[in-house]
Amino acid sequence: MQRYPFPKTQLHCHLDGAILPETLFEMAKERNIPLPGNASSVDELTPYVVYGPDCISVNTYLERFELPTSILQDAPALERAAYELTCRLADEGHIYADIRFAPQLHTRKGMTQAEAIEAVRAGIDRALLDHHEIVIGLIVCCMSFGTADMNHDANLETARLAVEYYNRGLVSAMDLAGAEGMCHLTDFADLFEIANAGHCPLTCHAGDSQEPVEIRTAIELFGSRRIGHGHHIIDDPDLIKEAIELGVTLEICPTSNIQCLTQPSYEEHPIKKLFDMGLHVTVSTDNPVIARVTVEDEYDHLKNSLGFTDRELIQMNLYAVDAAFCDEQTKALLRKKYDKYL
Repeated sequence: MQRYPFPKTQLHCHLDGAILPETLFEMAKERNIPLPGNASSVDELTPYVVYGPDCISVNTYLERFELPTSILQDAPALERAAYELTCRLADEGHIYADIRFAPQLHTRKGMTQAEAIEAVRAGIDRALLDHHEIVIGLIVCCMSFGTADMNHDANLETARLAVEYYNRGLVSAMDLAGAEGMCHLTDFADLFEIANAGHCPLTCHAGDSQEPVEIRTAIELFGSRRIGHGHHIIDDPDLIKEAIELGVTLEICPTSNIQCLTQPSYEEHPIKKLFDMGLHVTVSTDNPVIARVTVEDEYDHLKNSLGFTDRELIQMNLYAVDAAFCDEQTKALLRKKYDKYL
């Protein structure tokens, strides 16, 4: 039963961080993929694929992605994962959500990036046949692994496919995810030039674990009007003013920020300060299964620890609708669904 009756809109959800342990167990068995700890049941597997007390650093948190990534190396696995996530988001009361993934991470066994994108899109579309109440955007991520030249060719392919599939109506936007701070965003400028030249919308991970200068790069150099995480913008008052003037939206994931040690606690998270300043902040789960969190759990934390009201939570959902990667007609229909709750 939903604790919050109003519709939900979520902008930042990674596919590989949103696969249920039951699904991982079943798909691993089907593919003869060894399970961590020689797990023989879903209960035994779960501690290895969700956040727990042993996650004492970002590195141990990231280890939770190893099994999902090893499984998602064929089209049926990707399609199933996307299908189940879409159904779950709809069941949780979402009317819009962006699902993102990095196609280059799914080519270990011969699948191409294009085939990976098509498999995820197929899973989403199959779910939408039974869930007409939700709109799903698909974001493809380029990746930063440390230096821009480590996977430059793969990133170029991702950027070009983002443009191609955006123009075919199968992809909504391009993103850059991965290791933040090991090199500067400016090193990836050519990827964003490809997207901009092809009129493909953008979001960009920035300002999560690093200084707000990277947010400035994403906004001013790349032209991105959505920022993944971005909460460290609080350290640059001038940039906050600029972001407000430009209508920049932050895709904030409070629980993920705390688990990844980029914020110390819910109480000290700057999301409420940023909201009160007039910045368009939104709430998402990032990796809902790994983080063991739903968007309603995030609402509970924001209300109980930071004093958000239900009306303010609805306003953040409306900010998310405004920033959604869909046409204005669809946005108008989504906004109308919030009218009775305001």
